[in-house]
Amino acid sequence: MTVMEQRGAYRPSPPPAWQPRTDPAPLLPDAEPHRVLGTEAAAQADPELLRRLYAHLVRGRRFNAQATALTKQGRLAVYPSSTGQEACEVAAALVLQGDDWLFPSYRDTLAVVSRGVDPVEALTLLRGDWHTGYDSREHRVAPLSTPLATQLPHAVGLAHAARLKGDDVVALAMVGDGGTSEGDFHEALNFAAVWQAPVVFLVQNNGFAISVPLAKQTAAPSLAHKAVGYGMPGRLVDGNDAAAVHEVLADAVRHARAGGGPTLVEAVTYRIDAHTNADDATRYRDDAEVAAWRDHDPVLLLERELTGRGLLDEDGIAAVREDAETMAARLRERMNQDPALDPADLFAHVYAEPTPQLREQQALLRAELAAEAEEGTAR
Repeated sequence: MTVMEQRGAYRPSPPPAWQPRTDPAPLLPDAEPHRVLGTEAAAQADPELLRRLYAHLVRGRRFNAQATALTKQGRLAVYPSSTGQEACEVAAALVLQGDDWLFPSYRDTLAVVSRGVDPVEALTLLRGDWHTGYDSREHRVAPLSTPLATQLPHAVGLAHAARLKGDDVVALAMVGDGGTSEGDFHEALNFAAVWQAPVVFLVQNNGFAISVPLAKQTAAPSLAHKAVGYGMPGRLVDGNDAAAVHEVLADAVRHARAGGGPTLVEAVTYRIDAHTNADDATRYRDDAEVAAWRDHDPVLLLERELTGRGLLDEDGIAAVREDAETMAARLRERMNQDPALDPADLFAHVYAEPTPQLREQQALLRAELAAEAEEGTAR
């Protein structure tokens, strides 16, 4: 006897005609990444915005180079460079209002700095000095997230809570293509769409999750197509076109702020440098591929647009570069100063009320430090 043949078994009536809950057509991304620079749309772009983006891109490129050099000097333990991805980093920071929140991934130090966080404080985690070096509440920037995609559910939770409180807040969460293969990515998008939370997901598709190419992660037409499965719009944009990334993200932020719910934006870009200073990128990609992307450099694309339209001259370029060099020099000077660190700070700000285990560990550390100090005095 089968379950359905048992006495009193539930026997469903024929199902009603199936109807989709959401029309998928408006949610689908464009067939090609959206572009502005080098197209007719560039003539409609705000010249002041383009110049502002350019200044931030040049400054960001110099920041990446200086931070990478600091790893070679032993001043940073590790640095995941965003060279080649500066357009995504800068646009993500500039589209947000003061009360909005940015949720970065580990490669998004430049976005954090562009949001207004002190560069040394932004690099404190990567230096190994502290859990995070800046006040998240003050800057409305969540801590840099090293575990992949774990910041995404946090962004959704904050955005949903803000809407329940009546606060005019949008959260912008950044993640790499590798992060889209994580369960946290699925959970965040699913909850965001069901709750219609005011959150924007920016996926920086730089082609590789460390050494794993995108083709080995997904068979989807694009990462932006994943949005449709959750019931939110997907947008596909040229991630090296700063004007296009800013435009698409600005539209998504306005959409979220107006109560329209979340958007998934895939920015197609490329990581010029290695994954980190500990990575040998030549083992999984060749020089020709990198060279092809250098021809589509975000700084050069915007510089050509500005100079071609007479919006930027040689003096303007020199002034922007000089400002970037001044920033780099100040960063070098401050990073070359050894900070005064207290090992006991490991236990600060973990819990409001320390757990018995933390108190036990703290006492053990104090005893070890005291023993070392006594041994040093005896010598």
